[in-house]
Amino acid sequence: MSASAHRRIVGKLVIASHNPGKLREMRELLAGYGVAAVSVGELGLPEPEETGTSFRENAVIKAVSAAQASGLPAFADDSGLVVDALGGEPGIHSARWAGPDRDFARAILAVERRLAECGADSPEQRRAHFVSALCVAWPDGHLEEFEGRVDGQMVFPPRGAQGFGYDPVFLPDGFERTFGEMSSEEKHGLPPIGRGLSHRARAFVKLAEACLERR
Repeated sequence: MSASAHRRIVGKLVIASHNPGKLREMRELLAGYGVAAVSVGELGLPEPEETGTSFRENAVIKAVSAAQASGLPAFADDSGLVVDALGGEPGIHSARWAGPDRDFARAILAVERRLAECGADSPEQRRAHFVSALCVAWPDGHLEEFEGRVDGQMVFPPRGAQGFGYDPVFLPDGFERTFGEMSSEEKHGLPPIGRGLSHRARAFVKLAEACLERR
């Protein structure tokens, strides 16, 4: 699709997430583009059942649900941690591993226990990557979709209290600090200030080039 074929996001945009960490990152990424962001929680909209079998499918489900319910363009992210030694788990079930109370400390321990069970103790055996699929849906059915990925390895014990989710045990390639030890600017700050390092930032850079205009 050429740049001219993409649809621009103007005015108000619904962020289709109830996750406080994701909401914070999405709002920080959108800052400076003249878009007024409101969350589905602020609108009192429920979370749809994520029945997709891929990050992309679940992002579409969330964005379309929010767009149809609000009558506004909606922006959804579906992202997760993919651990090679675990056959791609937790993958699209990354949040579910944390349970209904979003206890990611428990989820991190579950990942580490599984890695120990399969004897994954060297850096090469602990390879992993984060994936972020972004979708913007309009009430008329138009969709814009983008994906980003960042590779790295799992570390333990957790390091750092920044970020959220599995950030404290993910060490991105080429760095000596985990996502949990990085400031938000370091992790997902966009050029020229930041490197656009995170999976969500990398997907967002593609979205911004296609659908947003810097104010």
